[in-house]
Amino acid sequence: MKTDYRHSTLEDALSKIKSGDRVSIGHACGEPQALVKGFVSRLAQLRDVKTVHMIGQGESAYCCPEMVPYVRHNSLFVGPKERKAIYEGRADYTPRYFSEIPKLFHDGSLPLDVALIQVTPPDRHGYVSLGVSVDYTLAAAQQAKLVIAQVNSFMPRTHGNSFLHVSDIDYLVECNEPLIQLPKDGLTNEGKMIGDFCSELIPNGATLQLGIGSLPDAVLLSLAEKKDLGIHSEMISDGVVDLVRQGVINNKKKTLHKDRMVVSFVMGSDKLYDFLDDNPAIYMAPVDYVNNPSVIAQNDNMISINSCVQVDLTGQVCSESIGPMQISSVGGQVDFVRGSRMASMGKSILVFQSTAKNGELSKIVPFLDQGAAVTTNRNEVDHIVTEYGVASLQGKTLRERAVSLIEIAHPKFRGMLREEWERRFHAKYLT
Repeated sequence: MKTDYRHSTLEDALSKIKSGDRVSIGHACGEPQALVKGFVSRLAQLRDVKTVHMIGQGESAYCCPEMVPYVRHNSLFVGPKERKAIYEGRADYTPRYFSEIPKLFHDGSLPLDVALIQVTPPDRHGYVSLGVSVDYTLAAAQQAKLVIAQVNSFMPRTHGNSFLHVSDIDYLVECNEPLIQLPKDGLTNEGKMIGDFCSELIPNGATLQLGIGSLPDAVLLSLAEKKDLGIHSEMISDGVVDLVRQGVINNKKKTLHKDRMVVSFVMGSDKLYDFLDDNPAIYMAPVDYVNNPSVIAQNDNMISINSCVQVDLTGQVCSESIGPMQISSVGGQVDFVRGSRMASMGKSILVFQSTAKNGELSKIVPFLDQGAAVTTNRNEVDHIVTEYGVASLQGKTLRERAVSLIEIAHPKFRGMLREEWERRFHAKYLT
C-alpha cells in the first residue's frame, strides 16, 4: 500500500499533472467537477495531454476548439458534449464493449498516468466509497500512477466492491458540491406504448437490465402491476426507486445476489442518490463483473432492455451512429444481449420509436445507412419493439423476420419496405 497520501489543496494536487500525461476522468454523474474545472484551467501550461472517459456529464471544456494546442480527448462512449469535437477531428473515439474497458487499463492497452476520481469522506477504517460510479473508475484508480480524489460529502456511500483505502490515493482534495444530476425526459405517447408492449414480455420474478434514455424509463413506468422484480444492470435511474417503494422491485426471486440490486453506476437526481446512501440492498461493482455475460447469465429470467437507432430488414441493429457519424457507443448493449440470451428463460429486448426527424425517416430500413456501425448483429437479436408492436426474430428465416419488422414499422413506410421485400425474396407480399 502507498503510504505517502495526504490531504492537499486543489492547486497543489493538480500541479503534479505533466505534459504528455494520459488522464482518466471519473464517469458520468460521478465526475469530480472541482478537479476537472481546476485541471482545465491549468491546461494552457501543458502540452500533449490526453483525456479519457466514457459519458461526460460535466462541461467537457477540454473538448473546446481553443484547447486543441494542449489536450486531445479520447472518448470511450460518445456523449453530446464530445460529438462535435470527434466529428471535427479534434477528439477521438475508441470502440470497446463496456465490460472490457477496465481491461484496457489493467493490461496496458491504455496506460494511465493520472486518475481524477470522486469519493466519499473516509470512514473510521480509512476507506472511501466511489459512490455513484464504480464501473471503470475503480480500475482507473488501481492502475494510474497518480490518483487524485475529490472528497465530497454529497457523494452517497455505496456498498459492494466500491471501496478504496486512502493509502491507495495520492492526494485527497476536499470540495463539497452537489453531484451532477440527469435531466429527465418527458414521457411521450409513443414511449408509453413501447413500455406497454415491453411489459407483456416481462414476467413476474424477472431480473432486469435497463439502458440509458427515455424509452427504458418508459418501460419502468409500465411495470407497476408486476411482482418480485429484480435488478442486475450496468446503471439505474430514478424510476427504479419508485418501483422499490411500491414493492414491485424487491430482488427476492433473483438467482444471483438474491435480495440485492447489482449495479455498476447510477445517473439520476437527489432522490436516487439519497436512496443509494448506505443502502446494503444495493451492490455496486466494477463493470467487468456486472456486465460480464457469464455473470449476467446466472440470473434466471434475465431481461435486457436497450435502445437503438436503426434496424435493417435482416435484423442488424445500429445503436451508436448515424451513418459514419458516431453519436454514442456500444456501451453495455451487447454484453447484456448475450448474457440475457444465455440465461435460463432469459430474453433481450431492443426498443425504439419507429420514425425519426418528426416522422420523416423510418428507423426500420431495407439497409443500414452507409457507414453505420452494426452494434448488435442479426444472429443475436431477440425481440424488437416499436410503438406498433413486437417483432420476435429468433428462429425465423430472413424472409420471415423481414415480415415481422415491416409489421411494426410506421404505416406510411410499410409500402416501401414491402416493395423491397418483394424484390429481395422474389415473391408477392401477402398481408
